[in-house]
Amino acid sequence: MADLTNMLQAAAGGSTGAWDISTAVYNAAPVNWINAGARASSVFFNPDGDELYYIASDFDSVYTRGIASPWYLGGGTTTAVRTFSVASEDTSPVAVVFKTDGLKMYVLGTLNDAVYQYDLTTAYDTSTASYIQSFSVASQDTAPVAVFFKSDGTSMYIIGTTSDAVYQYNLSTAWDISTASYSTSKSVSTETTFPTKLYFRSDGLKMYVSGSSMYVYEYTLGTAWSLSTASYVQSYQAPTTFISTIDALYFKPDGTVMFLGGFNQGRFISIDLATAWDLSTASFTFPSDDYFLVTSEEANPKALFFKPDGTKMYIMGTTGDDVNEYDLSTAWNVATASYLQVFSVAAQELTPQGLFFKPDGTKMYVCGGSGDDVNEYDLSTPWDVSTASYLQRFSVSTQEINPQAVFFSPDGTNMYVMGSAGDDVNQYSLGTAWNVATASYVRVFSVAAQETSPLGLFFKPDGTKMYVSGTTSDAVYQYNLSTAWDISTASYLQTFSVAAQEFQPEDVFFKPDGLKMYIMGGSTDAVYAYDLG
Repeated sequence: MADLTNMLQAAAGGSTGAWDISTAVYNAAPVNWINAGARASSVFFNPDGDELYYIASDFDSVYTRGIASPWYLGGGTTTAVRTFSVASEDTSPVAVVFKTDGLKMYVLGTLNDAVYQYDLTTAYDTSTASYIQSFSVASQDTAPVAVFFKSDGTSMYIIGTTSDAVYQYNLSTAWDISTASYSTSKSVSTETTFPTKLYFRSDGLKMYVSGSSMYVYEYTLGTAWSLSTASYVQSYQAPTTFISTIDALYFKPDGTVMFLGGFNQGRFISIDLATAWDLSTASFTFPSDDYFLVTSEEANPKALFFKPDGTKMYIMGTTGDDVNEYDLSTAWNVATASYLQVFSVAAQELTPQGLFFKPDGTKMYVCGGSGDDVNEYDLSTPWDVSTASYLQRFSVSTQEINPQAVFFSPDGTNMYVMGSAGDDVNQYSLGTAWNVATASYVRVFSVAAQETSPLGLFFKPDGTKMYVSGTTSDAVYQYNLSTAWDISTASYLQTFSVAAQEFQPEDVFFKPDGLKMYIMGGSTDAVYAYDLG
């Protein structure tokens, strides 16, 4: 009862900004990656570094996003500022580059193995782009993956996987691909048998090639821009923390930062180079503040829960169909979490989605989509999942066939189940506190006006506020309840986007005083902490 009392006392007080998601701030860690929000192939920056361009492969388009701080991914990005479809020319685009003045754009596509040229009336503004012409590279490679231009536009370079080579073309009229003619090639098969992207230093004396084995290879050119003089120097193995393949490669103009992107993850990461352009000095700083990665234990996390004193954290997911327990050496600081043990719920639920503990840690509840029910477990030792034993279940299939989250009022007499089939929260009354067998349906509240893919659910400990996380806008939604714990009195108040960190917010949790909010991310397999107020 002490934990419950402390939680209620904290909820009654609190500082200015507590429980108000409009005051939430993410502490800018990690500082070296962003979510693009779509499968991303290729990346390009404008000269100021405040806009990035990439191929959104699922939409056959070039996306433009603004960057909060130039060349700094940790500040996050806006949603897509502009989208430009290239589907009329090619439905399999893989790369995009711009002329140095931003008045021409080139897109490489694999449907026709061609480079497509567009003119822009406003520099780097793809909304002003118009298609001009194309140039086929099929005679050299039928699986091109990247395109690059010499800084003066008189040479064009293509890399492809047919022969694992870089191909050089000379342009008799700068930047006009209709004047291109094939010149020579450079094999990179000794370094990689599946090259993915290509980049040159602005003076043409360095060339970089990425490969599917998560390596970037560095070459020196004896004569600027001349492939025949290229020689291999060294390589850098990219981290697999946020990406699993390298499908984008770009350098900051001064060579001190390298940007890499992962296609399936839709993420870009930045690599620092202590010595400009020297891959041997490259380093990726793993995030530490207000962030914790759970991939080692669960690759598809769905639910997040903390012990009321913040010294334990629990992650449940569908890869292992289990609950993972972590100890936090510093209360509420997820960066100090260490894995302890695991408990399987597979015998009861094969797609576990929602997790909740009784405030004294003697009961655990799991809901999921395979059983459409809430499963109740007893813990002989409070908060120790290894001592959990299954007790009973309560079906919610009459109200919801895809339950995503479960929550209880602190006295255990109210249970709430949220689902993505109805996009709503269902309220149940328990005749005997914490006994799901005594539950009876009371009412429902729809969140569909705000979120059509709700995943996470949380209530303020006094029952006057409700929070829902979901993927429609990658956000947390806040509702006020005029009558505590009665969802029929709920009204929508405001929203807070977490898209800069996570585009699949699976769950949301608050510290009992309302001054910290935690998001369980499904796309990054990570827990993020936000400060409120």
